[in-house]
Amino acid sequence: MDKFIIKGIIFDYGGTLDTNGGHWGAVIWSGYEKYQVPVNLSSFQEAYTYAERQMALQPIIKPDFNFLDVLKAKLKVQFDYLIAAGYDLDLQLADKIALDGYVLAKDTVAKVKPLLDALKDQYPIVMVSNFYGNLTAVLADFDILSYFKAIVESAVVGVRKPDPAIYALGVEAMGLPANEILVVGDSYSKDMVPANAVGCQTLWLKGQTWGEDKLQDISAADQQFDSIFDLTRFV
Repeated sequence: MDKFIIKGIIFDYGGTLDTNGGHWGAVIWSGYEKYQVPVNLSSFQEAYTYAERQMALQPIIKPDFNFLDVLKAKLKVQFDYLIAAGYDLDLQLADKIALDGYVLAKDTVAKVKPLLDALKDQYPIVMVSNFYGNLTAVLADFDILSYFKAIVESAVVGVRKPDPAIYALGVEAMGLPANEILVVGDSYSKDMVPANAVGCQTLWLKGQTWGEDKLQDISAADQQFDSIFDLTRFV
């Protein structure tokens, strides 16, 4: 393990700071299993993908939504899709899964705050995230908004990962040369590859995978680790 020589840090949000490497698809599926929602994995994956597309295309998420509101909306779209496909589901279970996800995210972010405290006096910090237009409200609810010099959010800037242009915007917001910035994220294809393409240094939080577990070439990640709480070993 080598220390990165950097002057700034860009963080991904979802799956990085709120679950410590757990993909939200896997997190929500674990809720389906916990509450014995009578749906198979393949159908869930279809519903999950459908809901993500709908939330990107339709004004389902409002700017003032906190993360519990987001998860309730996400689960409702999933359940509606599955019910339309013929599944007999109890909508109350959707709210239970959403609440569990919110508690997980809130608890994880609370544990991340001391890490951000340790970093904020050493480096400017920027966030680059695919989100729904309400990320500022989510970060404020979790009391970490003040740690970030800028928030580059896909729904606001009009470009989504894995397009390297969104990381170029993060570099611009940081105001430093790309090669002096470390990008930390949980997705190899959506974080490491585009960040590497714009010239940033990259540290891959390789946690619970969801569709990225068969990667062969990981050359876009300069280093990898398995817990966000070990980040200070690298900077």
